[in-house]
Amino acid sequence: MADLRMGLVGLGMMGRHHARVVRELDGVRLVGAADALGDVHGAMSGLPVYDTVAELVDAGIDMCVVAVPTALHEEVALELAEAGVHTLVEKPIASDSAGGRRIVEAFRTRGLVGGVGHIERFNPALQNVRERLEGGELGEVYQIATRRQGPFPGRIADVGVVKDLATHDIDLTAWLARSRYASVFARATHRSGRPYEDMIAVTGQLENGVITNHLVNWLSPMKERLTVITGARGAFVADTLTADLTFFENGTVATEWASMATFRGVSEGRRPVTPS
Repeated sequence: MADLRMGLVGLGMMGRHHARVVRELDGVRLVGAADALGDVHGAMSGLPVYDTVAELVDAGIDMCVVAVPTALHEEVALELAEAGVHTLVEKPIASDSAGGRRIVEAFRTRGLVGGVGHIERFNPALQNVRERLEGGELGEVYQIATRRQGPFPGRIADVGVVKDLATHDIDLTAWLARSRYASVFARATHRSGRPYEDMIAVTGQLENGVITNHLVNWLSPMKERLTVITGARGAFVADTLTADLTFFENGTVATEWASMATFRGVSEGRRPVTPS
């Protein structure tokens, strides 16, 4: 079977990484890219770089990655859908929900595969914890909390932390719990002088009753990517920077106080145990 022919639209900070990763995939061949600014990072190593999406499509591609600024996602994705090209769009899928729905509908009605780059679903730590949750190791899940914070990234100029970072946390939480959000409340602030929010705290509840909390910012001097899932038997802590998963098991402490017998809580757990 011939290799699938892959195209790439956008050769900026994210596009250059896609160019590298595509070359590592079996059965896939990167055949060209489109970027009106050219190959500024030298990511294509001599492969054709076209000015327009139409020229890239005419070169003959089976599928494509869209890694242009968010404001251009809808325009480029719809052009690729019209051309019959299966497409992965970097997150967020579009600038607003209406645009996202138009993209989804365009690929659905044409029977094409359209995906969004929610890469955290493929993090080994989160894949492991989802398997363990489905196996009942944590018992009933009570809460999923995430912390995604660090210094301001110079590559981002057109969106704030909600679309650039919190999209990961919203998606991975619903994916882990297999439940959509029922409600959400948030507070955002602007501290760096940019037009977009650089810090947000989000509280929500999923349809299955799990409560959620997400702290996201570009104002922290340390980089942190943590997901904590708390349930009846303890807590899983997934560090998606290192792909480590740790299980903190609930401890048990005997008590003779009759008045405490009806209190349903836990004591401090045993030392962390890292699952194999």
